[in-house]
Amino acid sequence: MMLKLIHQIAASEDRVRRSQILAPRVAGGKIRARVSGLICELAPTPNDFEGWGVFTAQGLRQARLEGEATLAQVSGYLRLLKSVRLILVQPLHGRSWLAMPANRSEARQKLGLSGPVAVHLVAQGRGFEQVVARFDGGNLWFEKIDRTADPARPGYAAKALRAYTAPEKLDLPGITPEFRAAYGMVFSPPKETTAPRIRCSESRLRQALEQGGGMLRSFVDQGAYWTTHWSTKDGETHTSAIMKSDLTVMSAGICLAGHDQQFDLQSLVGVVEQRD
Repeated sequence: MMLKLIHQIAASEDRVRRSQILAPRVAGGKIRARVSGLICELAPTPNDFEGWGVFTAQGLRQARLEGEATLAQVSGYLRLLKSVRLILVQPLHGRSWLAMPANRSEARQKLGLSGPVAVHLVAQGRGFEQVVARFDGGNLWFEKIDRTADPARPGYAAKALRAYTAPEKLDLPGITPEFRAAYGMVFSPPKETTAPRIRCSESRLRQALEQGGGMLRSFVDQGAYWTTHWSTKDGETHTSAIMKSDLTVMSAGICLAGHDQQFDLQSLVGVVEQRD
């Protein structure tokens, strides 16, 4: 029985090496593929590629990019996944955006999602644009702009931010609670940018990172969260979205298979350093 199992694993590994793999790749991340029931995480080359690609496995740890996937290939891949409507909030890193479900009840029922999420490989769009994404069980991938949504909302929200209009004061027909919540994530009245508050914020972030073994480089106040630029002890830099209330990770900046919010900033450092 054991010998048979060994032969089955060896045969699966050989099929992985001989297979072409269609997969999305986030900047700095790995690709995942299932071949004959065997799930592999592969580090692709070149390392700076971000997008949808066709790869050839080089063993069980590496993959070589053969070329970008066609629109037909990407569409076929995405059609196999469940869809959800999201409101883009703000860029995180590369082509990844922080987003909120456009309908929390629907997202919770279909996918178990209700709070802020990261959506990857956004090809177009702007802040507060409504989009359609697909969920693979761990990550959300951009599919298209949602043409059924009100196209006036992004421009209205941008003007409201410049005028320091509070979320509860937004006045545009059809605005939903979810849209107000997305807007509130980046709304920051002038009083929140005072020097004492900035020093307090920096101290909290720096302390959490240093306790985990990392180092704060810089941060940007985004309303309900901080975009935090930090590095590991080896100098590897990352950008993460961190909730102000309890330093929970909203988006780690690396692929954590949808488990970002299970960590806080301090524990994230160790997760990043040990991910390989």
